[in-house]
Amino acid sequence: MTSDSFHNAIERELVRPSWQLRFADELEARFESDTQPQRNRNMVVAGLIAALIYSLFLINDYSFRPNEFWLSVLIRGLVVIPFGLPILWAIYKGVSGGARETLMASTVVVAMVASCVIFISSRSPYSYLDIFSFGLILVVGNVLYSLRFQYALVSSLLSVAIMVYFVAGYEPMPVEVKRLAIFTLCAKAIFTLIANYRLEASERKAYLLLLRETHRAGHALRSNAELSKLSLTDPLTELANRRQFDTLFNLYWQQAVEARATVGLMVIDIDCFKAYNDHYGHLQGDHCLKQVASALRAHADNACVVARFGGEEFVVLSMGQSHQTVLAQAEQLRHAVEALQLPHHGGAVPANVTISVGGAVLQPTEDVSASQLFRAADQALYEAKRQGRNRVVMINSRDALSGDGLGRSIQ
Repeated sequence: MTSDSFHNAIERELVRPSWQLRFADELEARFESDTQPQRNRNMVVAGLIAALIYSLFLINDYSFRPNEFWLSVLIRGLVVIPFGLPILWAIYKGVSGGARETLMASTVVVAMVASCVIFISSRSPYSYLDIFSFGLILVVGNVLYSLRFQYALVSSLLSVAIMVYFVAGYEPMPVEVKRLAIFTLCAKAIFTLIANYRLEASERKAYLLLLRETHRAGHALRSNAELSKLSLTDPLTELANRRQFDTLFNLYWQQAVEARATVGLMVIDIDCFKAYNDHYGHLQGDHCLKQVASALRAHADNACVVARFGGEEFVVLSMGQSHQTVLAQAEQLRHAVEALQLPHHGGAVPANVTISVGGAVLQPTEDVSASQLFRAADQALYEAKRQGRNRVVMINSRDALSGDGLGRSIQ
């Protein structure tokens, strides 16, 4: 599902009729997947609480029907609890959503059957009055378990039918009390089902709203990341642009001051690029720029920053490299571009596209600025052009700081 279609699916679910609970298939599957771990844990905790309360009703059994107390112990302790605990263990280990709801709904029905069996087994006076507590079983299933509505509806209908069946045939119970008990249980079933429906509807709506906001936030982050990348990247060559280079140049310089490391800079220019553009046209000129940029990126050291400074000019920034290392790197880049063998017939003599490289290495101090390094590398580039192009010129640190003696320091 694409981002737009996913967003549209969420919006459709938010505006659909409120009586519909289940989502469209794909979104329903995601809802179940996202909520299953927490829902399984909640079910296990609720089941353990229900088992404890159900066992405590032995106190009630002892009060109302002492003669049948051991039957109650047998049914509650050796039938219902052993039936429920393996179900809780299975849910704890992980089962599908449908299996979880079916298993938990079955505990509600089994608890109702067991309670009714205990109920009809007694002939003690007024023991039938605890029939009014049977509605708590529906409270457990519909509210404490918070079964999915369709499962809560089925388990409630079965539980009411079971209770009506046993009560109708229980002779010691007056007819008037039977009617009241049945009415009370039906009312509890209706009220708890309404609560169950509203709980599930609220859960699903909250999930959709959270999903929508998460999707919007993710989309905004992706958009911001793309905009940030565009603002820092040259769109033609996909190298760092001048803005990013300026930022990294200052950052490298500050880090080098703290680490007492050197900073190396190469300024690179494509030879006779104006003539190339005039001869081949700007589209071919763009292709040439991309080819050269790819070669520089592929053959530059991984720790270097390669950027398009503007027009046909590129820069390569490094830190912690010696004069000789930067010189060797520059020669490697020059050979890489020359090896492209891009025809250049725009000049007086047919040739291939080449580059000239000017470089310098300085160790930053309080008295040495980044602009001095750039100025030295730029001067070295002009010297490379003056000497005939397609070459590397490096200026040593002493002359880079003095600003003169350039001709004597060429290597």
